[in-house]
Order: sequence, then C-alpha cells, then structure tokens
Amino acid sequence: MRFGTLGRAKKGARIVIAAALVMPFVITAVIGVEALMRARLDPQHTAAPTRFYARPHVFAPGMRIDRERLERRLRRLGYQPTRNRQVAIGQYYRDARGWIIGRRAFRLHDRLDPGGRTRVSVGWGGRVTAIDDARRGRIDFVTLEPELLRSYRGDAMEDRLPVALTDVPQHLVDAVLSIEDQRFFEHRGLDVKRIIGATLANLRAGRFVQGGSTLSQQLVKNLFLTSTRSPIRKLRDMAMAITLERRHTKEEILEAYLNEIYLGQDAGLAIHGVGRAAQYYFGKDVTQLEPHESALIAGIIRGPSLYSPFRNPESARRRRDLVLAVMRERGAISPERHATATAASLGLQNQPKRTRRGRYFIDFVTEQLAANHGRAAVERGLSVLTTLDLDLQQLAEEAVSTNLDRLERDHPRLVSDEGPLQAALVAIDPRTGEILAMVGGRAYGESQFNRAAHARRQPGSAFKPIVALSALSAGSGYTLATVLQDEPLSVETPAGLWQPANYDGEFRGGVSLREALERSLNVPFARLGMEVGPERIVETARRLGVESPLNPVLSLALGSSEVTPLELTRAFGVLAASGYRSDLHATLGVLDAEGDVLSRFEAGGRQVYTQAEAYIVTSALRGVVERGTGRSLRWRGVDGPVAAKSGTTNDFRDAWFIGYTPSLVVGVWVGFDDGRGMGLTGSSAALPIFASFLRGALGPFDREDFVQPSGIETVSVNRETGLRSGYGCPGEREVFLRGTAPRQSCSYWNFRGYTRFGYQRVEPNRSRNHSRRRSRRTNDR
Repeated sequence: MRFGTLGRAKKGARIVIAAALVMPFVITAVIGVEALMRARLDPQHTAAPTRFYARPHVFAPGMRIDRERLERRLRRLGYQPTRNRQVAIGQYYRDARGWIIGRRAFRLHDRLDPGGRTRVSVGWGGRVTAIDDARRGRIDFVTLEPELLRSYRGDAMEDRLPVALTDVPQHLVDAVLSIEDQRFFEHRGLDVKRIIGATLANLRAGRFVQGGSTLSQQLVKNLFLTSTRSPIRKLRDMAMAITLERRHTKEEILEAYLNEIYLGQDAGLAIHGVGRAAQYYFGKDVTQLEPHESALIAGIIRGPSLYSPFRNPESARRRRDLVLAVMRERGAISPERHATATAASLGLQNQPKRTRRGRYFIDFVTEQLAANHGRAAVERGLSVLTTLDLDLQQLAEEAVSTNLDRLERDHPRLVSDEGPLQAALVAIDPRTGEILAMVGGRAYGESQFNRAAHARRQPGSAFKPIVALSALSAGSGYTLATVLQDEPLSVETPAGLWQPANYDGEFRGGVSLREALERSLNVPFARLGMEVGPERIVETARRLGVESPLNPVLSLALGSSEVTPLELTRAFGVLAASGYRSDLHATLGVLDAEGDVLSRFEAGGRQVYTQAEAYIVTSALRGVVERGTGRSLRWRGVDGPVAAKSGTTNDFRDAWFIGYTPSLVVGVWVGFDDGRGMGLTGSSAALPIFASFLRGALGPFDREDFVQPSGIETVSVNRETGLRSGYGCPGEREVFLRGTAPRQSCSYWNFRGYTRFGYQRVEPNRSRNHSRRRSRRTNDR
C-alpha cells in the first residue's frame, strides 16, 4: 500500500513538472494567436460618436437681435464678457452699437470654420446693419459654433473628434514623442533600452515609478486590453504591439494613438484624442494649437486627473514645462520658442455648458435617422445639425415643469400613485416646417415615452378649426356669418343615439359660425359637421398633414378621432402659413464620418389651401383669443396678434391649447397617460403652459401681424340674421371670401323694395343659413 501511494505521488509530480515545462509554451502560443487575431487597426476603434447639434446662430444684415437671448447663448457656449474692445477668442464685448465676438473655430468633421474676431453692428430696433470680420472685412453673414446637444456612440461614455495625422501640428507630434516614446520611429513595437531602464529604476525605488511601454503598447492596451497590471497582460501587449507594427505603418499607428489616447473628463464623458482635447481645453481646432498648448496636452497623457489644468493648474503647468524642456533638449523647439512657451499662461477656455435639454427631441431625430439610414448608421460618427432652438427648448421645458407643479398645488387631487400628470409641447416654424422645440413629457428620466410625437389622444374642440376650414373653403356655401342652430340634437347612428351637448349644457338658438368657433359650442359644430360631411372633414385633415387614422363618423366634428400633438400642431401651422404646408423636419443636414453630406434638407411643401381661405379661419381663431375661450391669454401677458383654439375631451381626459403667430405655431397637451379625468378644461390646464412659453418666445419685438391677402372682402353683418347691417339693424365687420358676402340687408327698407343693388322686392332669407331674423323692421342707412 505504501509503495502504491508513493508511486502515485511520483507520477503526479512528473505531471506537474511536465505541465510547468509545457505551460510557458502554451501561454506563448495562445498569446501569439491572440495577437495575430486581434492586433489590427479598425477605423471603428477611433471613430467619432454621432453628435447632435442645435441650430447654429447665424447673423445676417436685416435680422433682429434679442440682446438678452444672444447673451444667454454666448454664456452657454462659454464666452466671457469683457470691457476691452480688443476681445480675445472666447470673449465678447457689447455696447449700444452692437457686439464684438471672438468666435471660436469649430469643425464638423473635415469642415473647418476658423473663427476669429467679428463685429456685428446693430441699428434701430435691434436689427443687424453690418458684419465685419477681422480677416475678411465686410461679410454677408457669420455663424457661431452650434451648441452640442448630445454625443452618442451606443453605450460608450466617451467623446472624440478624430483628426488626420496631416492636420496635427508638428510641435504636437514632437511633444508627444518627446515625453512618451522618443525612439518611436526606431523600434519595432518594443523599446528594449527603455524597458531595461524602467525595470532598473523600479527595482531601485522598490515600487513602480517608471513605465517602459511604447506608443504601440499603450495603443493596444487601450484598444484591446484592460488597465489591470499583471505579467500575463504585459506579455499580451508586447505580442500585440509587435504584431501591430508588422501590419501597419508608423504613421498609421501614430494617427490611431493620437485619436485614441485618454485626456480627461467632460461632464461624465471621457475625452479621447488630441482633436477633442484641443477643443475642450483651448476652444481651438487642433490645427490652431500653439507649442505651449501642445506641450500641455502631451503632459496630460501620463495622468489626466493628476495633471488636469482645471483642477490642478500648478501641477499641469509644471508638467507642461517639463515637456517643453525635453523638447528643447531633443532640438524639437528652439531656445527662443521654448522661452516664449514657458512664459505663456495655460490659456484655458471656459467650457460650454453641457446641456441635458431636448432629450425627447434627440430621441425623435434618432428614430428618423434610423428609419432613413439604418440603426447602425446612427452609431457611425455622424454630425447631425438639427432644427432645435435651445432658447425655445429651455422656455418650453420650464413652462411645462412650472405649470404642472402649479396645477398640482392648486388641485391636490391631481397627485396620485397611479401616475403623474403629464404634458407635451411642440413649437414649429410654420414657414419652414422646422421643429424648434419639443417636450415629450414631464421628466425624461422617469419616462422616455415621447407624448408629443407618439401619444394619440382625442383633440376635442381643438379639431374644430379643421371642420371650419372644411366648411369655409371655396364652393362650400358657408361663411363666418352663416347662422347655425344651437338647439337640442339627437341622431340615430350605428353606435346608438348621439346627443351632443355644449360644455355648459345650455342652448343659444341661432349663432354665427364665428361665434360657435370662438365660444367652442359643440351643438352648432355637430350640425355643421353633419352638413359638410365626415368624409370632407377627413380630406381636409389629410391636406393639413394629419396622418393618424380618422374615423369618418359624425362625432369626428367634435374631435373624437385620436391624433398626436405634433401632427395637430402642424395642421394649425398650415393656417399660420396662409395655406402653405411646409415639409415637417427636425434636421438641417447630416454629415457622415468622412465629412461628406449624407443628407441635406431641401425646403419643400405645397399650397394646400388658398391664402384667403386660411385667413378666414385665422380671423375667427383670433376672435377666440380676443373674446372666446382663449381670452385669458391677454391677462397672462401675451400681446400682439395671436390665433388659437382650446380643446377638452369627454370626462376632462385631455386638455389642449394650440395657437400661432405668423412665425410660430405652438401646441400643448395635458393629461394622464392612463386616460383618467382631470376635471380641467384646455383653457385651465393647457393654456397657462402655452402662455408661459409664447410670452418668452416672442420677446419684446415680435409683433408681426397677419397680412390680409387678396381675395378677401369685408362687410358689416348683423350677427343674428347673417345679413348685411343697415340703419336700425346694427352689425359688425366680418371677412368673407370675395363674392360670398351676403347681398341682402336686414334693414326696413330692404323689405320695402330698396336694396343697394337696385329697387326690387327682396324676401328675407329663410334658408338653413339664415333661419332667424329680427322681428322689428328698421330702416336701411
């Protein structure tokens, strides 16, 4: 038994010894195979993230500048005010005659705007009169760098701006090689002299004080390995570095290194590459760096946190000066330039504030890009210039947040464990179809569902302008003076008995179409919808851009079919644009990873209704603001010409308010996701959000009026009869499509045989349009 046990022990020992002898060869073989398989540069390794930018601010002669809004934009971009007219890059000077801005350079891939000192002269009313550039003289326009909304590369929390080696200044290359790998162009992946020197230094110190890795080793560690130190990992990066050097030229490896190296943090995003570092630290394009700036970037490589010039400026300066000293020793910089660079300040720029606004909008744009170009394309380093106006977006988000909080304070019943009160807001330029602001919900962090673009809800009375347009368009036989009956109505339908009622439960007899729209009376509009026909209403909605399914039933006239806030706001935009339906879009242009234009929006659209037809409806919707359900806009501080309509659905599930000026259309929806009732109307819940936003959006100057087009005539009309007014038969001025104004008068003389069109007997109009007239006869004027 003892000999058997001893034999087994000897056998086991032989196996262990054999394994120990064989294992190094196995490990070496595995490491070699791994190196052969993985050590290969791929453009995706150093690809830029997809960047989404807000619309750039463009100055051009004739445009009006809102001083406060421009100053907010400059401060968001990190520009600092100065009292010196000789502004530096990243500064601005403001006086009564205009602005002097030290514009930063900015790059959209290979498209470079060099920036520079620009004078924007402003005259009466805040309008730009001239633009002068320090280098180019008088110019037609100038652009500030667009504000970055988001960098996106899947789940990678990193940011980079890839640059070609030919665009990198030689002094930056010299600075990096001087401090990181002086024999880069001599070795084949491993620097044996440096490895030996580093090993001896570490042994003497008794700890790790010096590294012996070459640029190639650093690159493979960043691309293929982890930062954990171990002998095996060291063998792996050595094998991969050697393989990488055999497969790629020194220039390819150096370019990849300069685009991959980690150089700090920007609000949670890791900064990779010298292109983004130049932009982040100095507000410059990499091509514009000075030697002292290049030395600072090279010095940061060893410890981006330890040598951060923002957190540890003295350590960063000492490290920069060390790099400059090494460069001088190697002859990479002259003594004169060394002295100048050493004496220079760090020259850091204030950083643009990272915005977290517009996240619903960015998701919306991403969905569109994925639909048009594929999901994979979205992660391939695109530059997306969007239509978002960050000033308006900020106003929109604040309006939604502030007013929802107020509603819950005033109405505690709205606070429930079943889900918070939600809202959506969309702002569009009706002339171009550009989406300027979008809020898809109360808090993006809690719910990413974009209610503005995807929530289909009943619009209620907010749909009535579409019904009105169906009736008022040419050839329909209706005008704003047409008298509609506001009396009890019961209709048998396949779904049962339909009995529409007004909000207050009362009936008013005969009312004009204008009054019915201004006061949002349901019964007259139900009758109007029956006479116009649901199919015609659907056709009108389609022409206005509504794409959601619409059920052609009688209740459609009262907004029973569901639509999204985005498409209903777009429909109102057609009225704002005088019948022109612009192509709705959220991007101005998209560049691919090589800087080539992937897509560029070309302004388009078509005239779907005449200017006169749109103006007639706009006239009535202006009455909503002056006399109807939207009149509280005025005491909420909204001045100037505004046309609008409120909407409330059954059981108060949805509250709407949509309105427009000639240059801006805004839609607001408020409600619960599960359709619970709020007990609030559109004028109570949605209008305050609309008012808060529009008041800030218009500013003190925007008072553009709606222009009356040709094809309109104005006649004084008696509201009760729908006939022309006369002596003893008072009226109010009303707008009509030319040729549709009433020819008959409600005056006494009209019925005695005299009219303005000759002596003839004219009987009172007893048609459906004029079913009631005054019993007292009065003389025509």
